[in-house]
Amino acid sequence: METIRSDYLKTALLITAAVGLVSGLVVSLSGRPDAANVIWIAGVVPALAALVVEILVSLRSGEVGLDIVAALSMSAALFFGETLAAAVVAVMYSGGTFLEAFAEGRARREMRDLLSRVPRRATRHRDGGLEEVPLDEIAPGDRLLIRQGDVVPVDGKVATDTAFLDTSALTGESLPIRLTRGAEAMSGSTNAGEAFDLIAMREAKDSTYAGIVRLVEEAQASKAPMSRLADRWSLWFLAATVGIACAAWWFTGDPIRAVAVLVVATPCPLILAVPVALVAGLSRAAQFGVLIKGAGPLETMARIGTLILDKTGTLTEGHPQIMSIEGFGDFSEADILRMAAALDQASKHPVAQAVVAAAHARGFALPVPFDVAETPGEGIAGRVEGRTVIVGGDAFVASRIGQEPGEHPVAGSVLVAVAVDGQMAGRLVMSDPLRVGARQMLDGLRRQGVGRILLATGDRADVAEQVTMGLGLNGLHAGLTPDQKVRLVLNERKRGPVTMVGDGVNDAPALAVADVGVAMGARGAAASAEAADVVLLIDRIDRLGPGIDIARGARRIAVESVVAGIGLSIIGMITAAFGYLTPVQGALLQELIDVAVILNALRALRITPHEWAAGTVNTASSAPADIARGTTP
Repeated sequence: METIRSDYLKTALLITAAVGLVSGLVVSLSGRPDAANVIWIAGVVPALAALVVEILVSLRSGEVGLDIVAALSMSAALFFGETLAAAVVAVMYSGGTFLEAFAEGRARREMRDLLSRVPRRATRHRDGGLEEVPLDEIAPGDRLLIRQGDVVPVDGKVATDTAFLDTSALTGESLPIRLTRGAEAMSGSTNAGEAFDLIAMREAKDSTYAGIVRLVEEAQASKAPMSRLADRWSLWFLAATVGIACAAWWFTGDPIRAVAVLVVATPCPLILAVPVALVAGLSRAAQFGVLIKGAGPLETMARIGTLILDKTGTLTEGHPQIMSIEGFGDFSEADILRMAAALDQASKHPVAQAVVAAAHARGFALPVPFDVAETPGEGIAGRVEGRTVIVGGDAFVASRIGQEPGEHPVAGSVLVAVAVDGQMAGRLVMSDPLRVGARQMLDGLRRQGVGRILLATGDRADVAEQVTMGLGLNGLHAGLTPDQKVRLVLNERKRGPVTMVGDGVNDAPALAVADVGVAMGARGAAASAEAADVVLLIDRIDRLGPGIDIARGARRIAVESVVAGIGLSIIGMITAAFGYLTPVQGALLQELIDVAVILNALRALRITPHEWAAGTVNTASSAPADIARGTTP
């Protein structure tokens, strides 16, 4: 709300200054200079008053910016009767602040969507029946019913034989979690199996998910605000301006020369060029599917030296896919997949649906299964085209046909066995693969100067090592909790600017505390998208490459515009000091400089990322499974 009021104020100041300048010019041309002066003063005073307040607030916090030059030029012009020059400066300055506010926008929305993942109500057992109760009425010891697809509302213990939970949003582990009676279930995880009962251990406000929410809020509150790029030149430019103006007045005794110097020195090239170039960069990045929430994150993104990546859903696809099919006897790979998918049509289990989707993707026509019997979370049996088929975990299928389970082939993968007519027909090996373009993107970032690339995941170390083998990472941190990810980011920030990329709820605190947080927003959790500074709208990690390229290009163009603008302004100040420019002429000269630097800044709209980062986006859909049913190591 405060940001919205500030935007309205800056818009109103720009309109007031512009209307005052134009109206004064019209009245002056009609032969009424005194009335024109009054109108120009009326247009300048609100902008000057707001500027003085802003300067005082900045000085109180120990910040010195270029706003002081603009205030001096407007004040001196009004004091010595150069009201037209003051009006021109007011329009230039208020226009610059308006553009800057537009560039920044509302970098972060409130975290209201974070809690929307957890249901507001829960189903509780009471007196032999079920009742819907608000979340805050759940007390430790209450017995809750968690239906298939429900999000666990509070931390608790499983009160039925088994429960299958998708915890990828919390822990980063993409493979299924099977819990038995008495095991603890975390709030925020999703029930991917049959309905089960849960005994509440804590109130909602004290549960895991609520703790992550608080951690995000604390991280965002502690994150230092980014200084404006223009302010880095403020002190020496302010000193040079005041020095030249005082020298012109001292040696000539003409205060109007000092006014002219101040007007020419009004730092509009700095105030305008930076936001225009960065806004153009934001627009250009959005064309590549990279939503950057403001000029500050874009500028910082251009200077990153360390990149920290989450694994599941970020560096990898986020759900298991069929990596290989192992056939036994006379069964071909196509036979095994077709028979398994035909039977799995009768199951709602996410892995069954993934197998069906893989068969459809290969163009298989699937027959209708009959006499189907499913063991929740274990497997399914039935008849397909007159043959008895069993599909499920290796141990489940082996026990049904009287054999011993086979060895698991690869750490971090999941195994789905298929038996036909009492014989083991084959096995589907599923794992969570690297995203398309991930390896090329990392190589490209190294060539562009990103010195450190780290992995930070809540998954097991052996799984992380298997997935990232050959990527040449500078460090691998596995088994991390959300607060441990935050500590890792804070430690790396001591080396320089850090970019953190993630997609789950567990990544949100680290995204909030990083210099630049990047969320996989196309499929990622609302929490990570809210906490991040950058959202990849296209569900591909290699979109980060164009984003960084564009950020660097936009910042380079902004710096070029600033240097050119300052150089021209200094030439103009010296010219005014020698009496060759009046205040009005100085203001008009400054307008020409503004136009030149703005046109240069608009080149950011045509930035073309390097070829390694701008590959064609693959729109092919992958199997829609969030967890796998089968055997995991």
